[in-house]
Amino acid sequence: MSSVRAAAAESPAPAARSRWKLLLVLAICAAPVLASYLAFYVLRPEGAPSQGVLIRPTRSLPADLALARLDGSPVAAAALKGQWLLVVVAPATCGPGCERRLYLQRQLREMLGRERERVDKLWLLPGGGTPAPALRTAVEAAPAVTVLRADAGALARWLEPEPGRKLEENLYVVDPMGEWMMRLPVDPDPARVRRDLERLLRASAGWDQPGR
Repeated sequence: MSSVRAAAAESPAPAARSRWKLLLVLAICAAPVLASYLAFYVLRPEGAPSQGVLIRPTRSLPADLALARLDGSPVAAAALKGQWLLVVVAPATCGPGCERRLYLQRQLREMLGRERERVDKLWLLPGGGTPAPALRTAVEAAPAVTVLRADAGALARWLEPEPGRKLEENLYVVDPMGEWMMRLPVDPDPARVRRDLERLLRASAGWDQPGR
């Protein structure tokens, strides 16, 4: 009888074995992502300094971020995952600064060449209103910008501008897992931003594929 109890004590409980198996699976799945960020953060090649500011730790896409299309139909926050995102935050009135950022957003994506299919353009509108017809036509031209209304409070809890700036003054980079991981400065140098984006895409080539 004592030998049976000893054997039972030496054998891990089924629940413990299941937890270890789950942790092992999670570690295997996360390894390529962690390696890609290590390559960007630590092992990136020498050259011109990074134009974007890396967010450490990254900030996860809020599950409660209320989103809707311009026609009012709801969109789940999880629908944004699966693709790199270049994010503009601006009201529907969209003044000259907003228009410059939308142009820069398009320019940056096109500068990536054949890798551009791994990047989506997103315009988040806190509050109501609808973009002017001419601007809406421009952003809907292929490759179209995804335009969504967003809850301003949840948006402000996710993204953060440079100190002393408003949320709409910066561009934001979100990875395919929905992690906000880079903020671009006001009036950035497009060539230097392109190098940042190219490094990100190269570092993530093992786990990120074109399309959602």
